[in-house]
Amino acid sequence: MVFDQLLSGGDTRWGIHGVGMTRPDLVNQLAAQDGLYAVRVADGQGVKWQVPGALWRTSVATTGRDAVVQAIAAPSTRWVTITVTEKGYTPALAQLLLDGLRLRQQAGLSGITIASCDNLQGNGHKLQALVKAAAASQDSEVLSWIDAHCAFPCSMVDRIVPAATPEVLAAAQESLGVKDHCALSTEGFWEWVIENRFADPADVALLQSAGVRVTPDVHSYEEAKLRMLNGSHTAMALMGAVTGRPFIASCIGAPHIREFVFRLMGQEVSPHLSRSDWADYRTALIARFGNPYLKHSVHQIATDSSQKIPQRWPPSVMGQIAQGAAFEHHALAAAVFVRYTLGVDEQGQAYALNDPQAESLMAMGAAQRTTPEACVLALLAREDLWGSALPRHADWIARVTHWHQQVLQHGVDQAAQQLLLTQA
Repeated sequence: MVFDQLLSGGDTRWGIHGVGMTRPDLVNQLAAQDGLYAVRVADGQGVKWQVPGALWRTSVATTGRDAVVQAIAAPSTRWVTITVTEKGYTPALAQLLLDGLRLRQQAGLSGITIASCDNLQGNGHKLQALVKAAAASQDSEVLSWIDAHCAFPCSMVDRIVPAATPEVLAAAQESLGVKDHCALSTEGFWEWVIENRFADPADVALLQSAGVRVTPDVHSYEEAKLRMLNGSHTAMALMGAVTGRPFIASCIGAPHIREFVFRLMGQEVSPHLSRSDWADYRTALIARFGNPYLKHSVHQIATDSSQKIPQRWPPSVMGQIAQGAAFEHHALAAAVFVRYTLGVDEQGQAYALNDPQAESLMAMGAAQRTTPEACVLALLAREDLWGSALPRHADWIARVTHWHQQVLQHGVDQAAQQLLLTQA
């Protein structure tokens, strides 16, 4: 949407060659529509439709790898933006980027900006380290060239965009009179905060003109988003999955869940943030979560929870422990995650765990039926989920175990209500 705005101003350097890493279905649908798709921007202020025209070409990395490498190496390419989710930072991604950058170096072309837009703290640093590690083992000349000419800014993108639904596709057809297989719905709110580190310094003013925040301090924004928005999202998604609520708006619409999220952010997350306007951000988040147009599926958000939780919850819990403060809201959230691994909601409806660790999680989860406390201990012992310190913290283990017992005996809703009564 930002690049479409820059294109609309007459700067034709911002057309996008969109690359699907693995999914030819979406790429083929977009290609059939000449890269055009409708976006419904809807919230309490009203509804409007936009059709961004920034997507000019498409490829699939798994089936057209050479085309992707050539695109990275094209003289007209200035940026590569990366949105591959937390689990996508693999050697294969690094090699793809490195092969394109090597061709640029060999052709004597300029360096480019390679910007991560994923929900990872220090995402630019992680991406740079991944690419440089691949280069260091293969080609010292390319490594030196990358260091001298390419920029890997950290960035934080904040806009809720649920997966496409039949309802949105039908609304697009009704409003625009065209059949659009790729229509999306989003909210009015958006923030893109990016580090002032570009291959072309002139990009700073251009991005700022389109509403992007360029700053030397992305960290304060990304940690607030990860722990407030994403952390709350994961907690609500798991609560919704277990209680049978289909959408985030269904969860935040329940007064006890709304209050739980409000206190989670205010009491256990905000004390460890450097974003000074966190209270205003929280107010905006509560309103955004309740947006009736978004229909943000709890099961979509619960996808890959084992990869997301380590980024979103433990830093706040460890911060509370360091200050001798309570961490009951996170303990309940962790208990609900343990209950979620059972793969069936409180109405007896089964659901799939869409997670790289699904098999091991469900194997542990099954033990809840017979040895619930052992199941909690096994899941809390995993350092890949909780880091190195929490699995050995007796009070944390005790409180998660307590809330897990409450969830199993009385259900998620009653456990949350009990927490609100005991935690002023």
